[in-house]
Amino acid sequence: MASSSKEGKKCEEKLKYEDMTPLQKHVAFFDRNKDGLIYPWETFQGMRAIGAGIGLSTVSAIFINGALSPKTSPGKLPSLLFPIYVENISKGKHGSDSGVYDSEGRFVPEKFEEIFKKYAKTKPDALTSKELEDMLQGNKEPADAKGHFAAKTEWKVLYLLAKDKDGFLSKDIIRGTYDGSLFLKMEQERSSSQKKSYKE
Repeated sequence: MASSSKEGKKCEEKLKYEDMTPLQKHVAFFDRNKDGLIYPWETFQGMRAIGAGIGLSTVSAIFINGALSPKTSPGKLPSLLFPIYVENISKGKHGSDSGVYDSEGRFVPEKFEEIFKKYAKTKPDALTSKELEDMLQGNKEPADAKGHFAAKTEWKVLYLLAKDKDGFLSKDIIRGTYDGSLFLKMEQERSSSQKKSYKE
């Protein structure tokens, strides 16, 4: 545990929030103690904070950390605690994605707009469940089952947690996902709602 703490301090020294790429900011929400490392229990806590149930949060922690920890680890032997290194998250990019993040984790506006030009048929600034499925199929690369599964899982969870009452996933919601600002907003709204319910 002591070595993990040292690694965390090193990560914190290397990377400040204002210097992060959008992809790093996207995952930094789940770094609950802001030490540059995301452990499975932090992924679980982050998922709970944005409204996911215990089951989904547990599965997400296992799947996300199991997949990303080895890819982002700076050493040859990954830690048995499966931390995700925020600084190295661009190494965890998978195939069959939208291309909105480039290879360095930077936001590509043209690719973001392309999502809606191609797939938003019902409303110009939102996606239905069917349009989301069309996008996932459109991004699917040949012989990339793992990448397609990862993309599908990410988008389906986002749709489940962030769609509106009419079943639309809005452009603003999706944009906020890419830099992590949506997660902060969802956590704040959930916290306010819980406090209101408690007072009542």
